[in-house]
Amino acid sequence: MAPITVDELLARARAGLDRLAPAEAAEAQARGALLVDTRSDGDRRREGVIAGALHVPLSVLPWRTERFGPLDRTVVVFCNDGYSSSLAAATLQELGFARATDVDGGFRAWRAAGLPVAEAGPPGEGPPGSGDPD
Repeated sequence: MAPITVDELLARARAGLDRLAPAEAAEAQARGALLVDTRSDGDRRREGVIAGALHVPLSVLPWRTERFGPLDRTVVVFCNDGYSSSLAAATLQELGFARATDVDGGFRAWRAAGLPVAEAGPPGEGPPGSGDPD
């Protein structure tokens, strides 16, 4: 197998996603979609969180999908800027979450759009990704 560039990998991942603008992600959440925040604890403390989002660090995402609900649920992943979340959403699709997608521009686009941002609480106890939603 010939290697590909990161840009090609990202393009392949995004080809299968129906990426959402921040306002569309907020609307999807209001309709029952699960928002999944893959950012680090440090980023969340510095920049804030989206209320109701489930924090699951990117490094453990594939191992925490039991908390996402049924496979037909819409799962919207976001990172800081909307790059690693595209790869994560594509992985979730491969794991059976056919309606997984991500936020175009990530958390920073959400905040720039003037959507609600809350202060992050203390990091949860237990394994990463096992805490309650924000």
